[in-house]
Amino acid sequence: MADTLKQRPEFRNINALTDLRNYRLPPAGIVSILHRISGMVMFLLLPLVIWLFDTSVTSEVSFDTFRSAFEAGLGPVPGVLVKLVVLGLIWAYLHHFTAGVRHLLMDATHSVSKEQGKSSAIITLAVSLLLTAALGAKLFGLY
Repeated sequence: MADTLKQRPEFRNINALTDLRNYRLPPAGIVSILHRISGMVMFLLLPLVIWLFDTSVTSEVSFDTFRSAFEAGLGPVPGVLVKLVVLGLIWAYLHHFTAGVRHLLMDATHSVSKEQGKSSAIITLAVSLLLTAALGAKLFGLY
């Protein structure tokens, strides 16, 4: 009977050149990796966040500098690139937040199953992307 079942490939040491294109990461694994990436992005962009906050609240003149960074850019960096970096920061925060809420709910309910992990991971991805799209539309002036 065991001979009739199709053998699934077993990945022990994944070779990035040959095995990675056939490896299917489950949604929970994708959320986990993106949670780490989003934390790293927020950490690396912390100086930008501090500058944006300081510039936006210091005075009216500095707030005009803040606004012009999004319209005219920062030195050689065009305004659209500033907006894209801020959009990446928005995604990082929203994904990190929703994934953190997912982990808190899993810890609070003590209900962790493969099905719940998959569905909560898909919900986490959808919510973070929808919120990012909504705030990105506001950032780029669509509403």
